[in-house]
Amino acid sequence: MDSSKKDFKFDKRAASYDDGCEGKISQRFYNALLAQVKLQQSSNVLDVGCGTGYLLKKMAERQDINGYGIDVEENMIKEAKSKCPDMNIQIAPCEDTPFDDDTFDLVTACMAYHHFSDKEGFAKEASRLLKTGGHLYIADPRFPFVIRKIINGLSRLLKVTGKFFTPQEIADRFKEYGFEVISVDGKGYVQVVELRKV
Repeated sequence: MDSSKKDFKFDKRAASYDDGCEGKISQRFYNALLAQVKLQQSSNVLDVGCGTGYLLKKMAERQDINGYGIDVEENMIKEAKSKCPDMNIQIAPCEDTPFDDDTFDLVTACMAYHHFSDKEGFAKEASRLLKTGGHLYIADPRFPFVIRKIINGLSRLLKVTGKFFTPQEIADRFKEYGFEVISVDGKGYVQVVELRKV
């Protein structure tokens, strides 16, 4: 992980995030993930980069789950705790969470993966946290080759953490940590990659 890199901050916009432009864009990703995710009653579900807790709340409205969330921004965590008062929501980075091995049936990362500064660390941590047979869902932007190369090149130049990948590139990053690809769904600029810990 390169500590000299910076990332976009959402903390000051946490209270208005869901109703603002960024929140409205994120809705498409939330909806795509919700359309794919398979929830079972009493499942332990962790949302990594949970932001305001919107996705956790929507999943809990569909099924009786044990919800957990982590994010690195304090005000986002406050919003998430307000939305989901009965859930375990904490400040933590994606690669170093406070949870025990083999805790979760399902882990999600929605509009968050491209922000993770330690993507390899997240893959290791997801493998540690998930039970065998557990599912990982990553919903992230999908850009055409040229646009992706331009954005990633600018990010490197500006020393910004964000980096975007194709679905196959995402899947390949998890294979060595014991994951298999279940499905890849993409519509427009939204992609959802479903992986399973084997």
